[in-house]
Amino acid sequence: MNKLLKILWIIFFLIPEISFAQKIDEEELLKDMEYLSSDKLGGRKPLSEGSLKAREYIRSRFEALGLTSQYRNYTQYFSFRNERDGQFYENSANIIGFVPGEETEKLIVVMAHYDHLGIQGDKIFNGADDNASGTAAVMALAKYFSFKRPKHSMMFVALDAEEMGHQGAKALVDDFPFPLEQVVLNINLDMISRNVHQELYAAGTYHYPYLKPLIEKVSEGRNPKLLFGHDQPEMGRGDWTLSSDHAQFHLNGIPFIYFGVEDHEDYHRETDTFDRIDQKFYEAAVQLILDVLISLDKNLL
Repeated sequence: MNKLLKILWIIFFLIPEISFAQKIDEEELLKDMEYLSSDKLGGRKPLSEGSLKAREYIRSRFEALGLTSQYRNYTQYFSFRNERDGQFYENSANIIGFVPGEETEKLIVVMAHYDHLGIQGDKIFNGADDNASGTAAVMALAKYFSFKRPKHSMMFVALDAEEMGHQGAKALVDDFPFPLEQVVLNINLDMISRNVHQELYAAGTYHYPYLKPLIEKVSEGRNPKLLFGHDQPEMGRGDWTLSSDHAQFHLNGIPFIYFGVEDHEDYHRETDTFDRIDQKFYEAAVQLILDVLISLDKNLL
């Protein structure tokens, strides 16, 4: 009996410790998202005052977490011409932090774009779901792995200018600080904070089917419900394979998983604001993404 009591005593204390060890900081997650989608940042259009505030906020968080970087002040600058408005954007910036893993020659890139549509007339396009949600999640994941050293090295990236044709992702891939063949997986987070059906999609397993069972093992029976799809050519515009920043990795033969929700009524409208997100859904979605990432990190070669 004494031996049984000891075992139960250990289990009683160990389970909460394991649970806590794998939890995101929900309070900080929501605080970050609320700030990034606030009127103060004016919709985060590249090179705007709000964009500069956003990049400094992310940069300072990476610095506070003690992440390293291959770029001075965590910042990869790039320039491009936007074909839509003909404007030349000089010194746009990706913010990049790095956590060395046990296997230093293998790398997982976790990313989200922090830009949005800015101010148009008297309307602020705050871009809460698109994509303050993904950006805040990247910071939450970076915080977890800054304390829990991963098996693979991990790069955490806040990308600029996705809304202008994935320009930040193009710049990242074109000027990648390591050989691209070292990247074993790209994780892209774009719109993950609301869905009326409580569904989150993981796109990419059609192209990289070996990833599906690893994800299913973690996601089965979870809320939100994790669905696979939006990655098959016959879906036309419903095929998300090239619809966000992960496309630049896929085009270079690098496996990806894109976490996102289907478009909603506030997509690319001034009503995409923090008060319209589903906080419980968002917290659960980011926790699920963390658990999937932990599993992929442990089980991928």
